[in-house]
Amino acid sequence: MGQEITHRHFKKSDFDRYRNKLDAELALMKNWFEKKSHEQKENYSQQSLPTIGFELEICLMDHKGEPACLNDVFLQRLKNTPIEKQISLELAQFNLELNSLVFKLTGKALQNLEKEFERLWLACSIVAEELNCKLLMIGCLPSLQEEHLKLRNMSPMTRYAALNEQVLRSRKGRPIELDIQGRETLKSIHQDVMLESVATSFQLHLQMPFSQSVRYYNAAIILSAPIVAVSANSPFLFGKALWCETRIPVFEQAVSVGGFDGAVFGPIKRVSFGSGYAKESLLECFEENNEHYPILLPEIFSTEVEDLAHLSLHNGTVWRWNRPLVTATNKNGNKREYHVRLEHRVIPAGPTIVDSIANAAFFYGAVTAMANQYIISEQQLAFVQAKENFYLAAKQGLKGKVIWLSGQHIPLKALILDYLLPMAKDGLSQLSIAREDIDYYLGIIEQRTINGQNGAVWQRRYVENMAKICKH
Repeated sequence: MGQEITHRHFKKSDFDRYRNKLDAELALMKNWFEKKSHEQKENYSQQSLPTIGFELEICLMDHKGEPACLNDVFLQRLKNTPIEKQISLELAQFNLELNSLVFKLTGKALQNLEKEFERLWLACSIVAEELNCKLLMIGCLPSLQEEHLKLRNMSPMTRYAALNEQVLRSRKGRPIELDIQGRETLKSIHQDVMLESVATSFQLHLQMPFSQSVRYYNAAIILSAPIVAVSANSPFLFGKALWCETRIPVFEQAVSVGGFDGAVFGPIKRVSFGSGYAKESLLECFEENNEHYPILLPEIFSTEVEDLAHLSLHNGTVWRWNRPLVTATNKNGNKREYHVRLEHRVIPAGPTIVDSIANAAFFYGAVTAMANQYIISEQQLAFVQAKENFYLAAKQGLKGKVIWLSGQHIPLKALILDYLLPMAKDGLSQLSIAREDIDYYLGIIEQRTINGQNGAVWQRRYVENMAKICKH
């Protein structure tokens, strides 16, 4: 979302030019996938260690706990500081995005990730204090009201103004309707995409071994249900008690635009769980983007085909909860080297730094083990069931039951404790992660699951207890 562009309004010729650029880059990527697949068959054992990183979306609050629209001023205060390039504007003026450095997933990687988180958080906290505001990690800010979601509170970036214009154009002017059925019901109507700023996440990045990238991607899809159940931190919105992870339906409905023509209001949505597992390669996801999703932001870049700039921008306007990425780096002069990465987007922000790293440890360990095990998990669980599991877990959290690989109905707590935690430990061990870190971070997930308390449960209990106190 954060990549800036220079134009807000576009003509038909802009879309035509962009289509040509996109087709050329997709053709190059297809050739790369085919060449890489052949190389991997010849040198299957030559695998580099995965690398990891994160993006964290945070809220700025004033002394009353309400949104503080200061992110542009905030960013100006970070000029010429060590973290300047790691902080960017999000859609609303009360949101920021923190981007970590990249680490090899081995040894003390989890400790390093936590130290990096603390470094960014401390630097931002100092600036927040100077501006008389505070930072908060939470999936949906409970104090947010409809009045805060006005275009006047949109961040001053051309990209966001253009995105708003193009989404509404795609919807043929029809307003965005929010309809969430949870513990309570919430219905509201919005005339712009500012609703998207309600949802803040802790996105995990994983550079995958190419030969195993399909297995990693499919494993991430399967694991999304237990991951969202154990990490849920978004139970309230606009004063209503909704899903455990209300951020999921909010984001899906906030950019409610589908595919071409008749599918604009149909089942193929730009924010979704996806349409199926990858079969032969992750190229299928990029081809689906090209075939099913109209271009939203036809910004023309003065780049080479090998930079994949137009393909990356278009991919960035299709928000799967598990989104594959291909990134280009320059090596040996002008020669490009490409890497396949996964963006795991199901985890909400917060509630604490150590909780976030525990969530990361659980995901990285479990996805590594599942991707490398002999049994091919996606052959044991239909995609439609993995999808149903995900939305059920987002609604019910750790109290939910899902259908797992065995075909049995199993409570999520039992699934995590008896099956996935041992799997995650095995996966982290395969990566030679420090034993004390495995025990420490996964121990947090274990205790959280035993107690049945994620961030959403804590928030609900707090509100219930405060209500009792107020009655007395």
